[in-house]
Amino acid sequence: MLNVKTPDAVTKIIKAQFKPIDFQVESIPLNAALGRVLHHDIISEEDIPGFNRSMVDGYAVIASDTFGCSESIPAILSVAGEILMGESAESTLSQGTCMIVSTGGEIPDQANAVVMFEHAEDYGKGMIGIQKSVAPGNNIIFKGDDVSVGDIALSAGTKLTPHDIGILSALGITIVDVIKKPVVGIISTGDELVPPTDTPGRGQVRDVNTPMLLAAVSSFGAEAKSFDLIEDDEKAIRKTVMSAVQICDIVLISGGSSAGVRDLTARVIASEGELLLHGIAMKPGKPTIFGKINGKPIFGLPGHPVAAYMVTELFVRPLVEILLGAKVKYYSTTAKLSEALSSNHGREEYIVVRLEEGTAHPVRGKSGLIAGLAGVDGYICVPRDCEGLAKGVEVKVVYF
Repeated sequence: MLNVKTPDAVTKIIKAQFKPIDFQVESIPLNAALGRVLHHDIISEEDIPGFNRSMVDGYAVIASDTFGCSESIPAILSVAGEILMGESAESTLSQGTCMIVSTGGEIPDQANAVVMFEHAEDYGKGMIGIQKSVAPGNNIIFKGDDVSVGDIALSAGTKLTPHDIGILSALGITIVDVIKKPVVGIISTGDELVPPTDTPGRGQVRDVNTPMLLAAVSSFGAEAKSFDLIEDDEKAIRKTVMSAVQICDIVLISGGSSAGVRDLTARVIASEGELLLHGIAMKPGKPTIFGKINGKPIFGLPGHPVAAYMVTELFVRPLVEILLGAKVKYYSTTAKLSEALSSNHGREEYIVVRLEEGTAHPVRGKSGLIAGLAGVDGYICVPRDCEGLAKGVEVKVVYF
């Protein structure tokens, strides 16, 4: 029997055992920085935007000139000129006048609002009628509204997203200092495995976990490194694991994690380091192993692809983020369950779902089958003390 721990207990063990690593710093081009973790705070040396800009196409005005106006009693202003896109507003607006501006264009000094074209009527000969009043600040982005000099635009540990790249670009930063990626070694074991390039014989299957985990780990912001397939031989597993420990920051071993005579992964970890747990009270993924060798985290993942993927998502991803010191947001939504789910296993059950128009559709399948993961959006969790969920109940869906 496995001495299982709850998923919450496993998370606490991971957080207690491992802290951020002082990885080297890399300076990389901005266009290669997506998903990388920022090494230090980005402090703005300029205001963004650097001038007062119009949010609409219209007339830059002094707001008080429009107070009390309406369609029946318009405010009459003279047009003092036009500021073209990319040009600076060199003149100063005076009472009773306005200037034509475009969206994103600079507005002149003294102007403190912009009236949209559709709220004005052109009378010709340089005169217009304002038919709707504006308050000071209406339709204007002021200098420094986005970022001001001295602001922390992005903080250390930020995992850079597309809009973060936009912020850096706006600040003129084209080279970014990021934390070197942790290296995650991936080892697949099993007498039945053959490379994806081979045609399986009777009793053989192609190795799914190595390419799947390579992709998953890369999406977490780590550098993934694969090792050759290993047969179920303790000596061979030990040799490869110890080689991986020398060059990797985390090692994932898929297969060989069930309790019993083929429990080779646990024996290797226990003999070379410290076995922290063997078994998690979850489905899929119960026979997961976790320990450390030479202070480095080692996971023994189930051989079944869906189970291996869920354990990687739930525990390896947060571990990568811990080692990087990354600040990462997890996104979720609520949806109504499309069908009733029974669950009475005495362990938390994680079920992948597809989302369609506010409804979560569970994707049924056994943990040894990989096709069930195709096209899914996220997963739901059925608590261990729950016998199931009713059709139509609102559930929390965590996005992959």
